[in-house]
Amino acid sequence: MPLLELHEAVSAYGKVEALKGLSLHVDEGEIVALLGANGAGKSTTLRTISGLMKPQSGSILFHGRPIGGLSPEAIVKLGIAHVPEGRRVFPGLTVWENIVLGASNRRKVTRRDIDADVGRMFAIFPELKKFEKALGWTLSGGQQQMVAIARGLMSRPKLLLLDEPSLGLAPLIVQQVYKVIAEIRKEGTTVLLVEQNAHMALSVADRGYVLETGRLVAEGKPEALWSNDDVRAAYLGGRTAGAG
Repeated sequence: MPLLELHEAVSAYGKVEALKGLSLHVDEGEIVALLGANGAGKSTTLRTISGLMKPQSGSILFHGRPIGGLSPEAIVKLGIAHVPEGRRVFPGLTVWENIVLGASNRRKVTRRDIDADVGRMFAIFPELKKFEKALGWTLSGGQQQMVAIARGLMSRPKLLLLDEPSLGLAPLIVQQVYKVIAEIRKEGTTVLLVEQNAHMALSVADRGYVLETGRLVAEGKPEALWSNDDVRAAYLGGRTAGAG
């Protein structure tokens, strides 16, 4: 049984359909990339999975259980964490406080548990340790992205939804963030990754889906997507086959 399944999911902003019968699945332990241009429906897919949008029709299953229409709080408690586009670090809180907020939906969590998990976050993101008492707004864009991912991981998710983690970051910082994404998977967290940077996404992904205006137009392993000339030219930035 897949960890996550979407069957013919339809989501809309008012009367405008953003997802038009989308079906996909994510198996436990995978990194799966959602690719496509602006307006393809990538972020809408994550918002629909995490409960920020309610699907108009179709089904969303997590561990075989229907979750379409549940509240975001209920979905987090089931084991899905969503790190939205734009980082959204709370500027008036310290790095430590921002990270700890991610555990707010966990039941019967102790201070010892919190301290242990924050310590684990600083082990994953060693650059953040020296800034734990600094306010969120004082950090660089890359550091704020790391805080946002750490906050998501504090809920101990089975599935982490990452929306454009490389957006606005320098190439060297992007490489650091993607190294962390690969490490997260090694530690047992499944990742569904939305990216416009197809090269970076497919460098760590097990499989990829390509969306266009809310519909699935291609899917497969990274090497298969790169070797498809039409898909590569239209959606993956035109790199040569085998890139990455």
